Amino acid sequence: MGEVYKQIGQQAIRLEIREGNELIGICQAIIVPARRGKHLAVSYGPVLKEDVIDNPSVLEEISKSLKEIAKEHQCSFIRLSPFISANNPLELAGSRKSPLHLLAEHIWYIPLQNPNPFTGEESDSNEKVTEEEILKGMRKNHRNLIRRATKEGVEIIKSDDPIRDLPKFIELHEETRKRHKFTPYTNDFFRAQVELFSKRDECTLYIAKYNGETIASSVHMHTFGETSYHHGASTAKYHKIPASYLLQWTAIQDAIERGDRVYNFWGIAPKDQKKHPFAGVTTFKTGFGGQMLNIQHCTDIPVNSKYYATIAFEYYRKWRRGF
Repeated sequence: MGEVYKQIGQQAIRLEIREGNELIGICQAIIVPARRGKHLAVSYGPVLKEDVIDNPSVLEEISKSLKEIAKEHQCSFIRLSPFISANNPLELAGSRKSPLHLLAEHIWYIPLQNPNPFTGEESDSNEKVTEEEILKGMRKNHRNLIRRATKEGVEIIKSDDPIRDLPKFIELHEETRKRHKFTPYTNDFFRAQVELFSKRDECTLYIAKYNGETIASSVHMHTFGETSYHHGASTAKYHKIPASYLLQWTAIQDAIERGDRVYNFWGIAPKDQKKHPFAGVTTFKTGFGGQMLNIQHCTDIPVNSKYYATIAFEYYRKWRRGF
């Protein structure tokens, strides 16, 4: 992902945390030239060995190093979103709760193996979850829509040349963005992500066709035993044709066939937050069955006084959005 950000003009800085010769952690930070304030973003990091997560001297050293880098690049703050359970947060020296999230913090996923890869909990299922078990865990409406899409003649295609087919996804995504009024990733980001990861065979561009037309598309990443649903798009022209349901089911089937451990839908809205940015996709994602993983809320480390103007703006924006 650091290479993706480098292609769109944002510098990636990678750190190793060592104790003697032993590697005990890694951290990737992106310099983000945002209008609300230039900052250092650490997405789902740092990643540390379990026996040093609570070590004050290690956490203080990471905080100190990040602050030095932030000052060097005239950043006003550091924003961190560790991929760690909300029940056992990682507290870096000088950090405080952020007004907004950096990335998804309420993760919806389907464990494809037993024990659960995210929690370690055992279940009554076999070591590998079957298609039948996942179908049984879905909402009845989702199962019916998957079958209906098949009967209606929807065809799901895995692109053999994602770079060639990406413009159609981008066209649909722009239509989806206007319809749902969200702030999207840039087209350059999509191009860089698909180009770099498809070369590693870690990215699939799915295309749903109906009557010869592309009516839905998605970008899925699959690496290290996890398939994740990164981006989706569809047209309103055929809104009654449930192509996106069959598309997701196809991606889940492919994850099972690859032997993946997790199918990750990423962000959903927390319970009772109807105005949350992910509220519109929550019913769609949770209907496939699965579980919630709540990860630690985003934290900030202020570097200079400009940070306080930024958070004032962000609190105002959060109030305007109603969450």
